[in-house]
Amino acid sequence: MTVTNADRDAIAHGKITEKPLRERPKYPTWALKLTMAVTGLLFGFYVLVHMVGNMKVFMSPYADGSHPLNTYGEWLRTMGDPILPREGFLWLFRIVLLVAVVLHVYGAFALNKRASESRGKFRRTNLVGGLNSFSTRTMLITGIILLAFIIFHILDLTMGVTPAAAEVFQHGEIYANLIASFSRWWVAAFYIIAMVVLFFHLSHGIWLAVSDLGIVGKRWRAILLFVAYLVPAVVMIGNISIPLSVAFGWIG
Repeated sequence: MTVTNADRDAIAHGKITEKPLRERPKYPTWALKLTMAVTGLLFGFYVLVHMVGNMKVFMSPYADGSHPLNTYGEWLRTMGDPILPREGFLWLFRIVLLVAVVLHVYGAFALNKRASESRGKFRRTNLVGGLNSFSTRTMLITGIILLAFIIFHILDLTMGVTPAAAEVFQHGEIYANLIASFSRWWVAAFYIIAMVVLFFHLSHGIWLAVSDLGIVGKRWRAILLFVAYLVPAVVMIGNISIPLSVAFGWIG
């Protein structure tokens, strides 16, 4: 029967309540999930392209002594010239990423809050174990770790703010800054841990995006499930190879 007391204990004892568990949200859940899916895929594309660009660290210097990684960085700053001012494209892309980060973080906390309110004091138990279950349970935690890493990474290799950045940081000297930063063992360790965390977060995030975007075909889901693990694994291995190469003296 219907009861006036909307207590979850009443439901547990076989009673029914018509009172909603929470007020109607300002933004529907489907919109938040769609936003997180789109912004998550944008981040996945960005980290893949960023990793490919970072691989230039393994290339030999040019005849004039300049390093390909520095040349690549200069190319990014002048992209769109003369239509855009110097670093115009970079700032446009940074703004897009910043907006995407804000939307993604807001969606993550909002959905987590709604899920918690809907469950009340009755928590999920006896979940199936495995890698996917671990990623599911830790998505909010891994997301917070990655957000902290992004802030540190910007302070370190983009802005050159000490103590995040090395004392010898010089704007424009990307290769030298990277070597100097990863020569500090604690920075290299943090970077490696962050890349492992990124693998778990991104792999599960891509798979969630596949579902939230309504891709239900059996063949397509099988292909995209493979991609959901392949892309994060490539990004993780590629990025981790840089601090390890610095640590072992293979580059520097």
